[in-house]
Amino acid sequence: MDAETPPTPPTLALVNVGKAFGAVQALQGVTLELHAGEVHALAGENGAGKSTIVKTFAGVHRPDSGEVRLDGEPVVFGGPADAQQAGVAVIYQEPTLFPDLSVGENIFMGRQPRTGLGRIDRRAMHAAAAELFTRLGVPLDPQQPARGLSIADQQVVEIAKAISRDARVLIMDEPTAALTGQEVARLFTVTRTLQSQGCAILFISHRLEEIFELCQRVTILRDGRWITSEPLAGLTADDLVRRMVGRELSALYPKQDVVPGEVALEVSRLTREGVFTDVSFQVRRGEIVALAGLVGAGRSEVARAIFGVDRRDAGEVKVNGRGITGAGPTAAMDAGLALVPEDRRQQGLVMDMSIERNMGLTQLPALRRAGRLGPLLSRKVERDRARGWAERLQLKFSQLSDAVGVLSGGNQQKVVLAKWLATDPAVLIVDEPTRGIDVGTKSEVHRLLSELAGRNLAVLMISSDLPEVLGMADRVLVMHEGRLVAEIPRAEATEESVMAAATGQNGKAAA
Repeated sequence: MDAETPPTPPTLALVNVGKAFGAVQALQGVTLELHAGEVHALAGENGAGKSTIVKTFAGVHRPDSGEVRLDGEPVVFGGPADAQQAGVAVIYQEPTLFPDLSVGENIFMGRQPRTGLGRIDRRAMHAAAAELFTRLGVPLDPQQPARGLSIADQQVVEIAKAISRDARVLIMDEPTAALTGQEVARLFTVTRTLQSQGCAILFISHRLEEIFELCQRVTILRDGRWITSEPLAGLTADDLVRRMVGRELSALYPKQDVVPGEVALEVSRLTREGVFTDVSFQVRRGEIVALAGLVGAGRSEVARAIFGVDRRDAGEVKVNGRGITGAGPTAAMDAGLALVPEDRRQQGLVMDMSIERNMGLTQLPALRRAGRLGPLLSRKVERDRARGWAERLQLKFSQLSDAVGVLSGGNQQKVVLAKWLATDPAVLIVDEPTRGIDVGTKSEVHRLLSELAGRNLAVLMISSDLPEVLGMADRVLVMHEGRLVAEIPRAEATEESVMAAATGQNGKAAA
């Protein structure tokens, strides 16, 4: 009888790895195996240790205990260059290309083919880049500048760069967070192509439906500990959530039933030329009204115009029956509006500033005290108020004096919410409130929005997450190409009805 063939070792693996940063134990005894020709999902709440694993695979961090193995043999990466040399490539959520160089130059930076005279052979370089794009099935022009490329195209360039280096392991860290549905589908096609060519792929995403669509196996972390590694076949989204949060999630969308009160926000014929036209709607106290539509429909632009960040060419905004006097965000705040922006890192927070100072940015007049040299900030009042909001929103932090940049994405979002809720607004506008945060924190944010509406706050929520729209909204307003094309009550809102209106197929005329 022939001896059994020994199993092929994983291409890349962590074996019982531990990693600490000071007193914080980021990883404890984590084992994760990546096999050739397999897409492996890594899931867990924010702070579970996913980023530490990515950086360990990429050679940024060295394990304190355990080991990294390449083809079954222990390996020590002295830095990212060692990991790249071993065939490990990381595709981040926001690629970093040289904008003024061509696509081909970005792919072969530092490795450009040369002519016999030692000059860069641009024809050969662009021909090689074109061959890579053909292999990936994406029609990109190697000679076009990187500046102006969409995030999706930038990611494809990064993938082409990886396979030009003969990468055997591709790590994709939240690659779909900023992509449209069509761009996600293309990325998945490229990923499956690489999988069929024998690449080992690690895929990280908060979107559970993407994990089930693309991956064959999943490893779940909780608080830096390995929980399970198992095939996805036979599992459900509820199974993954239960493993990630360590408890039954009673409801991801804990929407309270509220009887709407008086009109808090009235938008009449709002127009910004070339962006959106003749947008009119109302939001009542106690309501959560969702503004839905495809990317580019004008939803965020309407919110920014309501709050005075962007100019409006026509139309009127009223809060509690009164028109906003003056222009800009200060006038909007004085009228009782608050805006939690889509990009919390760039528009909602000062990342190097402390947690408590970020929370207090909207309350500076109330935090000042008299002094010999003029009004000074009262640190005690600032800290006390911040501590109160941190407790109310169940913020996870070490010290309020820590930079807000050290917090997880979900906790950063809570700081932005605290900053604006501290102004005691009549209307809260939240743009993509749960983008890029884990399911456990997502449920907490939904609970908070529902509680705020229950306390008579009017909430205008902009979201690209259809289940979130359907689960949280009392009414759904749908935009298509800069116009409000449908208003759908909660009882009649379905994925089909919202998408039909968002794509311009049909829909009820907006009231």
